[in-house]
Amino acid sequence: MSLDCGRKLERTHTCPGGKCRLHTERLLSKTWEEALEHCRETHTDLTSLNSETEQRLALSEIQHDHITERVWIGLRFFGDRWLWVNGDPLVYEAWPEGDQEHQCPLRKRCGALTKEGHWENWDCVEKLHFICY
Repeated sequence: MSLDCGRKLERTHTCPGGKCRLHTERLLSKTWEEALEHCRETHTDLTSLNSETEQRLALSEIQHDHITERVWIGLRFFGDRWLWVNGDPLVYEAWPEGDQEHQCPLRKRCGALTKEGHWENWDCVEKLHFICY
């Protein structure tokens, strides 16, 4: 599946009382592209983490489960910058302090959230669990 970089998806979920509903895929491990396709077919999209609140919500989802050490999120390196799959720019970031690898990735061009609460750039063909919203 190729990505349509010009396509901007609108968030269709609501967060009543500030509580968003996320779905962590615990039974399937997929490549980033496969995870994106699965989320779009069965939910809305791979999750975007646009704030510390959204980051904490996603982290609470993955810390209590027997899943891979990191999960795919909807973050991808396009051209010269990281973008969310819904087209949002990065306004909140959670890269490990001092980490420079994400600034100019050669192969690791997909974003993952670790159980420690950091983002990592990861090779898109790795099979990981993932979070949809």
